Amino acid sequence: MVQAPSTLSVPSPSHAPSRLPVTWGPRREPLAALAVAGVGPVALALARRALAAEDTQLGAWSGVAGPGVLVLLGETESLPWVDGAVYLGRDSGAPSLLLPCALAPEVAPALLERALVARAGVGTPLAVLPRSGLLVPVGAARPVARETLASWLKAAEGAP
Repeated sequence: MVQAPSTLSVPSPSHAPSRLPVTWGPRREPLAALAVAGVGPVALALARRALAAEDTQLGAWSGVAGPGVLVLLGETESLPWVDGAVYLGRDSGAPSLLLPCALAPEVAPALLERALVARAGVGTPLAVLPRSGLLVPVGAARPVARETLASWLKAAEGAP
């Protein structure tokens, strides 16, 4: 885990409660992307892509990272593209959650929000990553610093 509170904060991602079965389907109208998230190898690819960006672009993003997960927040058009990443946006029915842009829960977003916020027991907003079952608190996101992100990537890759 990266320990640099003034740059990239490190949440402890929590698993979505297993007693909260939620089915996801295609969203009629995609949400505008406010964040991009990667888990596992996709998180590593996302970190590499971000590190390839110019300093001004890197500084325009904020982010959080934890074991095997990276979330970058920024303007829609500035977010890096990585195959397999989940792009997240805000549904007006669940403003405390960042939900997948192309997927919608098959329950009312407000009910999902209430349940996840209550069960997570952490600050909001929460990035909801349905495929992995992760909830990532992003309220403590900090501006991304190249050194911190590089250090997180090195640790995540298991390099000495």
